Order: sequence, then structure tokens, then C-alpha cells
Amino acid sequence: MKKLPVLLLAIVMVFSCKQEKSAKQVSSKVETVETETAQLEPISDSIMETAVIYEANIRQYSPEGTFDAFTKDIPQLKQLGVKVIWLMPVFPISETKRKATGGENSKFASDFPEEEQSKYLGSYYAVSDFTKINPEFGTIEDFRELVAQAHENGIYVILDWVPNHTGWDHTWIKNHPDYYTQNEAGEIIHPKDTDWTDVADLNYDNQDMRKEMIADMEYWITNENIDGFRCDVAGSVPTDFWEQAIPELRKQKDIFMLAEAWEPELLKGNLFDMAYAWDGHHLLNSLAKQEKSLKDFKTYIDKVSNDYEANDILMNFVTNHDENSWNGTVKERMGKASEVMTALTYVLPGMPLIYSGQEYDLDHRLKFFEKDSFPKNKGNTWKLLEQLGVLKQTNDAINGGKNPASFKILETSNVNILKIEREKNGKKLVFIANISDAVQTEKNTLVGTFLDYMADKTVDFKADETIALQPWEYKILIK
Repeated sequence: MKKLPVLLLAIVMVFSCKQEKSAKQVSSKVETVETETAQLEPISDSIMETAVIYEANIRQYSPEGTFDAFTKDIPQLKQLGVKVIWLMPVFPISETKRKATGGENSKFASDFPEEEQSKYLGSYYAVSDFTKINPEFGTIEDFRELVAQAHENGIYVILDWVPNHTGWDHTWIKNHPDYYTQNEAGEIIHPKDTDWTDVADLNYDNQDMRKEMIADMEYWITNENIDGFRCDVAGSVPTDFWEQAIPELRKQKDIFMLAEAWEPELLKGNLFDMAYAWDGHHLLNSLAKQEKSLKDFKTYIDKVSNDYEANDILMNFVTNHDENSWNGTVKERMGKASEVMTALTYVLPGMPLIYSGQEYDLDHRLKFFEKDSFPKNKGNTWKLLEQLGVLKQTNDAINGGKNPASFKILETSNVNILKIEREKNGKKLVFIANISDAVQTEKNTLVGTFLDYMADKTVDFKADETIALQPWEYKILIK
């Protein structure tokens, strides 16, 4: 996005003159950022430094549940700093063993009276054909328009790929039963130790299956110009498959690869670019409930430093499709700590995720196997994500890609106060937060004039003065 440096220059000039500018004015600047050409430059490490990723649940994003309904809103996403759209699976869903409910006592659509069965749309992850489009969402032409609109707005598109299993209607079931895991009786089985009874487990000992899987992935790169994949339960697939597949995929195009996994080995070499910060997500939930402390946060940061290499990227999030549907909304899980935890996903090294509806204050658990939707009213969360998106795009101190800004937890006099310092290219940012539901005070160690970014005003700090933070209050301070 070639006009972005102009925005950065404008913001820097405002800060240096100590003039105040409202968040609304900053937002209007973002709206003027335009891609000057429909030819999107190849995805690169430098672009990912400032990226926000958006998970699009096409079925539930709108009352229509179509590509077209989502496509028209893509230009708004760049206001939030979105540079990658991850589309939940867009493929046809198997009719056989189509699920109607989840959990250990889940039921199939066929378990219900015939007149009720049509409302059960099944799991996106029970794929019947990896090279076709789910007619529920529209046509291949509609899909192509979505990709084109994203590219015209400087946004890359990655597909949610399901390599571990297929639905029971997939042609491989009939034509290549040897592609699947079988029991002693020669029967194809669902993935072991799961309740995923609506899918059949793939056998990665079969080299022919591997070749077909790679060919199907290449199809979307070469024929439909997509920019990479988010790979479902990537850690349940042998790592040597990824060592075989990803180099072949990268021969076709520069792509971005996201693993739904935590295993560090999946980020080695030229394999996946980003993995899930699952431990970090669970920690944020526990901090919000005050079940864990900032001592646990420090332990987590140390573990990340030990387990991952400096150029590994982790995806930070307060919600996603699984968390929302099965464990609750952000407000349910985090309550009044929701905003500070969301801000932390931007301040931590890595890439922040926005899930469909989160930007519109999604306040209910979206149904997983049936049609659902949410109202699109731009409230507090939209404003929050817009401000954080501008910061992510314009301040090197929260670069989160393969060349991230430095990260340091600063010492405090209060065990409930978190203070983080990040710095890169002469840019410095301090995040200070009260991680508790009570007022906390801290003996200040900052000296000088800072921009209080979220309040959009300058503040002066003097040595040894005492500062007070309200429950769950935080500040992003820019020197």
C-alpha cells in the first residue's frame, strides 16, 4: 500500500509538534489509503511485519451467507489493518454422516426427522471435494471476485485446508480406500481419539494420496491465484509431508503458510511461516479470570523464547471460530478484561487475529452446524481495532514478523502491573497495564513526555511519582 508512508509521516509530524489529533481523525486517514494498482506485490516477510489477519466465516458473516455478501465489505477491512484474509473452508460438505450437533454425544442430521434435516449444514471441515466450491456460498466466479477484490485492496487470501481427513462422500473413499486409515476388519475409520465421526482419517503412509493432496493444493495457487493456506490440525499430519509439500507449493508462487498447531518444528526451515499461540491464548483467558498471575505470563514469554527461533511468527488471538462456538464469546471468557487482552494481542510479538464478528462486538456463540449471523454495528470494538490497526501499520516498535521489534518485560513495584517495552528502528513503545479487577498503584520509572496513544494526548512523567491504574486499565505510550 504505497500511500502508507504518507500516513506515517503525518502521524510522526503530529507527535513531534505535540499537537493532539482525535482517533476519529486518525481513522479518516486510514480510509484514504488506497492500492494504486490491482497488481498485488508478492507476499513477503517485510509485509508481514505489520499485518493483521482476519478469519472469514462466510456462512455466518451475513444473513445471506455468501461470498458476495462478504466481498462488498472487504474495503472496510483495510481500515483495521488487515493484510491477510483467511477463509474458513470453502469446499463442498459431505452429506453422508453430516453432523447436526457437536461433542461426545453428537448427532448426525439423519438422526432427526426428515423435515428438520435440511437446516443442518454440517461441518466446514468434512470436505467432499478439495477442488470445488460449496454451492451454499456461491459460484467459482463469486469466489474469484472475492479474491480479486481483496487483491485490489492490498489484501492477501489464504484458504483453510483440511489435510488430516475428508468427508465420507469424497471420491477417494470409493476409488481409493487405501488412501484412508483402516481397522483390522479393513473398515475406514474416523480420526483416532476424537469425536470427529463425520470425517474419515487419511493414511499418510500412502504416497499416492500425498501426491494427490499436493496437486489439489497447487490447483488453488495456479488456477485461482490464492496466496497460501491455513492448515487445519497441521500437527496431526506427519512433518515429513509438509517437508515434501510446502517446497512444491512455493515453486508456484510466494505464499503464506499458517499452521493450526504449536509445534516449533513446523516453523523450521522453509515450512510454515506462522503457528498458533495456543498457550498464549489460554493464558490470556486465565489472566482475565485472575486464575493466573503475571509470574505465569513471564514464564510463558520465557518458554516462547526457548522453544521458538527469533524469526518464528505466532498468531495471537482472543477468539476464533472454535473458541467462539464452543468456549464462549470474548466477553463470556474475559469479561471486563476483554479490551486489555485484545490490546495485548497487538503488543506481543507475532500477528494479531480478528475473527468474523469480533469487530462488531459479537455477543453470542455462533452456531457451528447451522445457519447463523450477527448484526454489523460499528461500536467500541471496531474503534479499538481500528486504532490498534493504525498503530500496527505505522509504528515499527510493534513489528511482529520474521524481523520483530525487541521485546522486554520491565520490572515493576506491583505484581499486578504489567510493563512491556518494545523498540525497533529508533521507535520505542511502552505498554503498561493493570492486570486485575482492583485499582493498582505503581512507582513510576518512566521519565519524559510520551504520547498516550489510545487517549490521543501527550502526558509527562516524572521520576518516582506514583501512578494509579483503574481495574484492567492500560496505556500504550510512545516516546
